[in-house]
Amino acid sequence: MNQVGNLDADKLLAHQQELWQAQSHYVSTHSDFYRELWQEHKTPANPKDLPELPLSAKAQLRLSQAATPPFGDYLASTRAAVTRLHRTSGTTGQAMNLALSARDCEITEAVGGRSQRSAGLRAEHSVVHCLNYQMWMGGVTDHLTLEKTGAMVVPFGVGGTELLIRTILEIGIDAISCTPSYPAVLEKVLDEHFPELTPRDLGLKLGLFGGEAGLDDPAFRKRIRDTWGMEPRNANYGVSDVMSNFAAQCEHDTRLHFLAADYLYPEIIDPDSEQPLPLEPGTEGELVLTHLLRDCQPLVRFRSGDIIALDEMAPCHCGHRGMRFRVVGRSDDMVVVRGLNIFPSMVAAVINAFDELSGNYRIVLDSKPPYDLLPISVELAPAVESTEGLAAGIEAAIKNKLGASSRVTILRAHSFELSEGKTSRVVRTYQ
Repeated sequence: MNQVGNLDADKLLAHQQELWQAQSHYVSTHSDFYRELWQEHKTPANPKDLPELPLSAKAQLRLSQAATPPFGDYLASTRAAVTRLHRTSGTTGQAMNLALSARDCEITEAVGGRSQRSAGLRAEHSVVHCLNYQMWMGGVTDHLTLEKTGAMVVPFGVGGTELLIRTILEIGIDAISCTPSYPAVLEKVLDEHFPELTPRDLGLKLGLFGGEAGLDDPAFRKRIRDTWGMEPRNANYGVSDVMSNFAAQCEHDTRLHFLAADYLYPEIIDPDSEQPLPLEPGTEGELVLTHLLRDCQPLVRFRSGDIIALDEMAPCHCGHRGMRFRVVGRSDDMVVVRGLNIFPSMVAAVINAFDELSGNYRIVLDSKPPYDLLPISVELAPAVESTEGLAAGIEAAIKNKLGASSRVTILRAHSFELSEGKTSRVVRTYQ
């Protein structure tokens, strides 16, 4: 698959329009889901006119799969064309079955390989992949994107952390692909089972992170560099229903580079009014995506649920021409405190500035909104014992930086159960 995402704007638009004309005909002919959704709408010939069509959302796909298992009536191909099945984790609702054709897989791996290369992975690296291989998209598919860089990939998965540490040391692995919360798991295992070793002794030089928020925070990056001696890179941003990995940072810019413009058409909308917003620096809203080439489960104007801030459209020093953006947070993780929209990544940025804390935290909501204050539980860093004035200091910092009142509870080190997969920062205990 040749990359055309770095073409100038006119040539890229011509490419997108050519693909969309074929894709829109394919979808309207073969997808019962979109044929019904579009029955009162004329399909536009130009992707720039996509806002003329209605949006689609995860809740609709869930209903579709429940009514027409296993793939829903938005499966546009034959069942025989499906060569791979993945399943989402179901952490935010019903687990979804994801169908891919051979061509869908090829495109996904090619675009994901661009992301891993953008983040710095090269053929000379040996990288251990520590995401769940059990049906989840982040396992085998992301493994194959790592292989596209030419690097030697060790398919470790999750669990067996002591064996992982020995494997890193024995093979001389110098890069790791995992969630940003996973190094804390390794640190705990090192402390308990390898007291003679520090994280730096493992020799990891490059951390390829994804799957969780917080990578834009300079304090988090500094903590990884200081503790591990490795460079943290946001290497793996994707939306499982759409494409596992289509954006990453580069060595020059920590913001995500949109690397799939030749196969995905992006929009930004106001999440409340659903009105389109301009793709220009300074725009903040929900990312909406459309497949320009997809066989099995093509999605059109699909609401990702991710709130992004578009920062830059000018070419980057790395040569990338497309948009560069930050993920502010997920719309379903947003907590409104007296009219202020608070995302976990914003809380993390405050907490990571305190050396007394481990950086691990939870926002525990035991009642339904509205909320007058933000209840936050934080965890002390190892070897820290004194908590005098700490809670008040954190509450003051949150008030000063976020404008919201909070109630901070301080827990001893290692109080939170550490996950080898995605870590949920917002915990809703009410029914």
